[in-house]
Amino acid sequence: MEIHIKTIPQENHRYETIGDYWYDTEGVLQVRVTEMPEIYAKMVIVHELIEEALTKHRGCTEQEIMDFDLYYESRRKQGLVDNISEPGFDNNAPYLKEHTLSTSVEMQMCALAGISWNDYDNFISRL
Repeated sequence: MEIHIKTIPQENHRYETIGDYWYDTEGVLQVRVTEMPEIYAKMVIVHELIEEALTKHRGCTEQEIMDFDLYYESRRKQGLVDNISEPGFDNNAPYLKEHTLSTSVEMQMCALAGISWNDYDNFISRL
């Protein structure tokens, strides 16, 4: 197994997100997270790794997730979903359970790091 993790400027993501993952043509898992304070970036990285591992194990493909996220973002632009909502929490998201668990781990990491979840979540929401 090979994983390549990198922080990038927000505008360099494939679509509107702060964390993304996919397999490249050589089968290497690529993870990209928006540049932010290191502890925050590591929390997002852990989220992405958990979500990817569990969705892959269950057979939910990266393409299904990407398609849903792009559909969700198009609905956001039409004003059909809230500007601060996350596609992974939508009841129709093909990765709802995995996203929810990954977020709970982020919350636990915040607690152990002495970081307010509200402060972290507000920071992430502004990106």
